[in-house]
Amino acid sequence: MSADASALALGRTFHQALVSADWDGIRALLHDDATWTLPGDNTISGTAEGADAVVERARRIASYGLNFELLHILASRENMALSLHNTARREDAVLDEYLATVCRLRDGRIASIETYLSDVPGMNAFFV
Repeated sequence: MSADASALALGRTFHQALVSADWDGIRALLHDDATWTLPGDNTISGTAEGADAVVERARRIASYGLNFELLHILASRENMALSLHNTARREDAVLDEYLATVCRLRDGRIASIETYLSDVPGMNAFFV
């Protein structure tokens, strides 16, 4: 399998694990020293360091009832990105954001994740 086909498959596997709350599945995709950086100033912002912290961040985000609509999986020569439309609603807040979650790969697993958002203020208001 080519490097870009492997990256696309890894992206599909990551997204499926996220939407199905398969935390062990996500953990298996990560290097032990993986990181995940999110913008903003809220309960999920900053950098999660280490695979267990990355999984905990995914679990925390999902606990808010998000719908993780996959728009595209994008591959570069060595990495991949998920283009998502995340939505959620609760009595006092609505989340409706587009994002790119860029995954840097090393030896076929995720070494780091950085998320780029269309609506950082909306994210801050939702994840309080």
